[in-house]
Order: sequence, then structure tokens, then C-alpha cells
Amino acid sequence: MSEQEAIRSYQLDQTKAPLLTALSEYRKKRMVSFDVPGHKQGRGNEELTRFLGKDCLSVDVNSMKMLDNLIHPTGVILEAEQLAADAFGAARCFFMVNGTTSAVQAMIMSTCLPGDKIIMPRNVHRSAVNALVLTRAIPVYVNPSLDMELGIPLGMSVNDVRRAIEENPDATAVFLNNPTYYGVCPDIKEIVSLARAAGMRVLVDEAHGTHFYFSDELPTSAMEAGADMAAVSLHKTGGSLTQSSLLLLGPNMIEEGGYVHQIINLTQTTSASYLLLSSLDITRRNLALRGEETYKRVIDYADYARCEINQLGGYYAFGGERCNGDAFYAFDLCKLPVHTRAMGLSGFEVYDILRDDYDIQVEFGDMGNFLAILSVGDRPVAIERLIAALSDIKTRFASLPETMLVNEYIEPQLVMAPTEAFYAKFERIPLEKCKGKISTESVMCYPPGIPILAPGELVTDEVLTYIREAKERGSQMTGTEDPAVEYLCVVK
Repeated sequence: MSEQEAIRSYQLDQTKAPLLTALSEYRKKRMVSFDVPGHKQGRGNEELTRFLGKDCLSVDVNSMKMLDNLIHPTGVILEAEQLAADAFGAARCFFMVNGTTSAVQAMIMSTCLPGDKIIMPRNVHRSAVNALVLTRAIPVYVNPSLDMELGIPLGMSVNDVRRAIEENPDATAVFLNNPTYYGVCPDIKEIVSLARAAGMRVLVDEAHGTHFYFSDELPTSAMEAGADMAAVSLHKTGGSLTQSSLLLLGPNMIEEGGYVHQIINLTQTTSASYLLLSSLDITRRNLALRGEETYKRVIDYADYARCEINQLGGYYAFGGERCNGDAFYAFDLCKLPVHTRAMGLSGFEVYDILRDDYDIQVEFGDMGNFLAILSVGDRPVAIERLIAALSDIKTRFASLPETMLVNEYIEPQLVMAPTEAFYAKFERIPLEKCKGKISTESVMCYPPGIPILAPGELVTDEVLTYIREAKERGSQMTGTEDPAVEYLCVVK
């Protein structure tokens, strides 16, 4: 698609980048600064300037009239947000500089009051679990379906969501992942339809779904499906700076846009980084004009990698062939998840070997898989390097399949509201003595940041076994007060 064709497919002029233009004009003025930040366009921190560059620090500035203000935008930031809403097919868009974590929390905080129920899969990111603590909302967990061969959780089954809605007609919202870390997408259109019929809002964690908005070859996006809100990590697969994200609102939320903005301002910084803001503006323009051709190339790269890896033997780079029309309704073709168990290696181990021996950093590893993410910045030479490294790893390390845990997902036993558990009187005791206790904190492998154990959940043998094996295989465990994850805080 030509740039001119792309422009005609939008309501607004997507060639514009108002924040980029404003910052460029600011730089030309050679403004004398008696405000923050203290480095004063880099002059006050020479070492930082040498590292990041003068051009970068010259636009690391404070809010002012010509540059607008994120907490109350009326000028160039507002215009940039309107352009982003148009590009993503949303009714309204908010720029987020506290990461998609704050966007996920804003969705739940603006929808749920204390005591409200929210239907959600348990394989959510820690940001959603933490939002439950902040809002005092009550989760109605829908256990995701499982792929027993791969040992991974999938999306929510439509029938399971229907049952949760029927059993909890007083729930205020349905929350879902689109896609999961593994690239799995549920039947989002049908879930939206079910929730809408029940008068419930639909909130979508679309942290890994930026590219869905710019390719017909990829799964349905949240806005296309009719969701009420979606949190989108533009930095993950779109190319903006880390920590820059979008919160999208559907047409049914227009009248509540002001309230949502007030909720955002409860936790969003009042000192928004113009480096992050401008990266959102520039990236939106780039994707609006060239996104379709860009992601066609990325999909081709990923398809090639899957084919080559599967020819190595011992690995299984899975994809759309595993779609089942329900909990694995669609697959993100830009994801490259690889099953490793047949080689006798865990995903944790391959993850570490790639980084330590080959200087290749993939997204994460688990008991039986690792995940590589392809996006706008990938090149054929890097893909060839990954394939060659995996071939070498097979030669060096492959053995007979080991006995490993089958599943990445452990069905939780929620026995106390997350907020109640989080703020309860607690004691810190050795992990191995925690069986039967109620956790007041989360335990997770990071990445991906999906809790193995969350506040209010019972510590079981299954939980303890998973934590023990994950630690033994080199997974980075986080979430607990104890950095070594040898002790756990439980209800006293």
C-alpha cells in the first residue's frame, strides 16, 4: 500500500506528527531554561550527554505552553492522541508513559468499584492482579484451556466465559488477553458479544497486539471486535520507546472518557517524558503509513524461522496449525514460540544458553518452551543467527527427554479477596513450610510476569513443586519481599 492509499483509509491526516513538529520548533528556539529537568538540555550532565546524545537531551524537557501537558492536554498532545485514535480505530486514545501496566490498571480502576466482580483468566499479567488489590475488586477466575502437549495455557473458552457470566450476572466487566504471551488469541468477537448482551464492559490486555491493527493477516484487534477498552504496548512490537503505551477507548466509552482520564491521572506521572511522548507520535505515523507492508515482512520472517527451526529436529516451533476454533481461536504470526522438551532441555535452559553462549536475547523461557518475538526492527541476518545457534545447541546439549512438569498453568485456589490478603497481618516463613497457608504476595517468573501464586491464593504442593523446579532450572523468580524467594509472606 502506498502512503497516499494509507492516508485515504483514515479520517485524519496521518502524515502529521504534531509532537515531533512542536519539539523540533522548540529545539530551534534555543530556549534558555530556568525550569526542570536539571541537566538543562544536557549541559549539566556531560557523561549522560555523551552516552545518550545531545539531540536526545535537548528535547528532554518540561511541560510548557507550546508543548502541551499530558495531564490536561489541549494542544499538540491532544492532537497526537486524536491521530492515534484514528490510526487504531478507536473513539479516543490516551498516551501512557508509565507503561502498559498503568493502562491495564486504569481500565480496571475505571470500571470496578470496591466489591465489584470482574471475570478474567487467571493467566493475566501481574498488573491486572495488582489492579485488583488497588480497586478491592473480586476476581471471578476462568481457568484457561490447556495445550497438554506444549504445556501452555491458552485463551478463555467461549463456553467457560458464558458459564461465568451466567453464574455471575452481577459482574461489571470481562477482562481478556489478546494475545497471550505465546501468541494465542481467544474468540474475542464472540466474547465481546456475550459480555455486551449481559451489560458488562470488555477490557482487553493487548500489550502484545499493536500489530493486529495494521495487517489483515493477523488476528482481530480489540477495537475491531467492539471492546470497550484496550491497553496497547506500542513499544513492544511497534517500535516506540520502552514504557510508552496507549489506552484505547471504544465508542461505547466516549461519554466516560473524562472519568477514565481522571483515573489515569491518579497514577500517571505529572512529569511526562517528551522522549516517550514523541516516540508514540512518530511510531503511530510510521505504522499508519507503512504498517501493512512492515508487518507483511515480519510475518514472512517468522514463517521462515518456523520452517527452518522445525527442520532441525528436537524443536517444535508451533503456530497457526494448533488453532482449534475456541480457546486457541487465532495465532499471532509474529510470535515465534518454540517447544524444547523433546531435546531434554527446558525453555529456561535454552533461554540462558542463547544469552550466555551466543549473545542472543529472547523474550522468556518456561518449563518446556522459549519465546522469540519478531517485530519492526528484525533483520534476516539476526534470524539466521538464531537458527544457527539453535542448531548448535541441539548438537551440544540435546539428550533424552527429561521428566518435567507438564503444564505452565496451575489452577489457583482463591480463598481470600486479593486486597484483604495483601493488607492482612502476615508472617514470613520458609517456602517449604508454606503448604496450606494463604499468600499475601505474588510469586512469578519474570518475564513473562504471570503470577504462579497471587495474594489470597492457597499455597499447594503443585505451587511449591513448580517454584522449586523453576528455580533449579535457572528461572528468575520475582514478586516476593525476599529477593531469593526462599521465604514467603503468608496470612498470620
